[in-house]
Amino acid sequence: MADLQTNVRYLKGIGEKKALALNKLGVFTLYDLVSYFPRKYEDRSEYRPIGLTLNGETVCICAMIADTPRLTRIRRGLDLVRFKAVDDSGVVEITYFNQPYTKDNLHRGESYVFFGKIEVHGSRRSMANPVYEREGVENGVTGRIVPVYRLSAGLNQRLLLQCIRQGLDACQEQLPELLPESVRQRCQLVQARYAYENIHFPADFGALELARRRLIFEELFVLACALGMLRGERTKESGLPFAPLDLEEFWSSLPFSPTGAQRRATEQALADMQSGAVMNRLLQGDVGSGKTLVAAALIWAAWKCGYASAFMAPTEILADQHFSTLTGMLAPLGMRVGKLTGAMSAKEKRQIKAELEKGALDLVIGTHALFSADVSYHKLGLVITDEQHRFGVDQRSALIAKGHKPHVLVMSATPIPRTLALIIYGDLDVSILDELPPGRQKVDTFAVDGSYRERLNGFIGKLCAEGRQVFVVCPMVEENEDLPSPLKSAEEHARELSAVFPNLRVACVHGRMKAKDKDAVMAAFLAGESDILVSTTVIEVGVDVPNAALMVVENAERFGLSQLHQLRGRVGRGQHKSYCVLVSDADSEDVRARLKILCQTNDGFKISEEDLRLRGPGDFFGSRQHGLPETHIADLGADTQLLQKAQQEAQLLLEDDPNLTRPENAALRERIHQLFLANTDSFN
Repeated sequence: MADLQTNVRYLKGIGEKKALALNKLGVFTLYDLVSYFPRKYEDRSEYRPIGLTLNGETVCICAMIADTPRLTRIRRGLDLVRFKAVDDSGVVEITYFNQPYTKDNLHRGESYVFFGKIEVHGSRRSMANPVYEREGVENGVTGRIVPVYRLSAGLNQRLLLQCIRQGLDACQEQLPELLPESVRQRCQLVQARYAYENIHFPADFGALELARRRLIFEELFVLACALGMLRGERTKESGLPFAPLDLEEFWSSLPFSPTGAQRRATEQALADMQSGAVMNRLLQGDVGSGKTLVAAALIWAAWKCGYASAFMAPTEILADQHFSTLTGMLAPLGMRVGKLTGAMSAKEKRQIKAELEKGALDLVIGTHALFSADVSYHKLGLVITDEQHRFGVDQRSALIAKGHKPHVLVMSATPIPRTLALIIYGDLDVSILDELPPGRQKVDTFAVDGSYRERLNGFIGKLCAEGRQVFVVCPMVEENEDLPSPLKSAEEHARELSAVFPNLRVACVHGRMKAKDKDAVMAAFLAGESDILVSTTVIEVGVDVPNAALMVVENAERFGLSQLHQLRGRVGRGQHKSYCVLVSDADSEDVRARLKILCQTNDGFKISEEDLRLRGPGDFFGSRQHGLPETHIADLGADTQLLQKAQQEAQLLLEDDPNLTRPENAALRERIHQLFLANTDSFN
């Protein structure tokens, strides 16, 4: 008898060939098969009289074939089978393209159900390539709500549906009830067997909705429990206990007052570091919210307790910027600050490494050079990574391994809605900086089309004449004739702007350049040696150019809202009034609505909520950078209410049974164990 881990090739009616096709979809076991959920549904439950169908409608009709289907070969590679079908209300002409076998499968005088799109021309109705089956077939593909699945070569919808039917029949009694009964009752969720049956073979739309709600909740609940258990394990890890400190000593050394949010985040992190457990905390804040100051306060605290700190930035130029900022804050207090990057000379690197090993530095700032094999740290107590989503798990782990269970702070300037942050960083504690320091400029934002080009160029010329600098961002590096829409490329646009502004210095930077060349162009712009910097999104994160007062984004419809907000954050960092102009010729209500959001608010968290609602979580993290196990049915963007409920219930359960050792939680514990095995990188 099959169990849930049985290989699909051994299931009745599947065999080796279909199993290989299923494997391409990621379906290897019986459990994978019944958990391979539809991507959408077609309502084939109601039949319509032919005479009442409308042009463009996709409908089911029940009709008798009125003449013998005839095969016509139009030319090589194009065969047509044509016939007429009738009911009491009218006639429809049906054509099958390149399906010659339908001539022998369909018979004059017999009734069939056809499902497809109707075209109406005057009084004439027609259908092309409709799905068909004999009237009255049991478990057929008409007369009900039919699921539609993603397919691979060697499978069609009917075949896959048959496989899933066989899978469900083989395991109906074994489907695990992962949710504790108390949770299921409290959240009014149907049983697992009902959910799996009705997600694939819904009795009606009400049953489908009940099934979807149950399975979405279950998926999010299992994930929340897994991350909660991981956090529980990490909070048990003993860490370097920091002594109690009075932060006022540090705050009073500053020429300005920290915001309430900065104080709160620092105190939360310090409480972790003094708890005796290892700190694993995410510091999340909007562009310009002052994350570096919080990092400085914690570096100071580590120093006061006798420990060194390492601060890792994703690029050389950002490392230089942080070195300058943190040296200015911490060196006057007596701290010894060093820098270690790939661009330094061999002699400089040797000297810094020697100082680190003997404990002559209290803070080192650098790039991935910080975790090179030949770098040793003396009493490393705190590791900070900036723009943490730009580093892989292995890179962070390599740096953390340089110390003995150092405290870890990861920083991100990508605002993420709190519900999503708690699940994505479920194994971290989250601190949020939700207020900007006084003096931060509000950037006025405008969305325009190409008809404003002349006025925009005039504005660029005016600002540069006043001594300001301008960022221009394009979606592509170079021209691509294969793309259907005329997108601005960085290289081509830089040439155009050089022609428009012969007296201005136009530079270009993009991701295909070598790191040292990119850094050289950025450093020149920072030093005021160029007026206009045309780039791709490589400037999205980090570098402060206080003199830059205008951000122009070409083909703005090609970017997500959160990404546009990050780009806008490159200006308004100095004393000058700053602007952002979003240029788009896209003739779409959706695009206009999205860009309008940016024009209305500078609040990154509000923008991220909208972005999540409109585009889903992918936009925050690019190609699955967040490392979450892939969800099968839940949508982290759309299912936020169920996500919150699942998180609450997971927290209650883990408070009651932290290791899920009770018998009623055995199935849930086993599922989480499988999740960890399948996603070792995600949970590293």
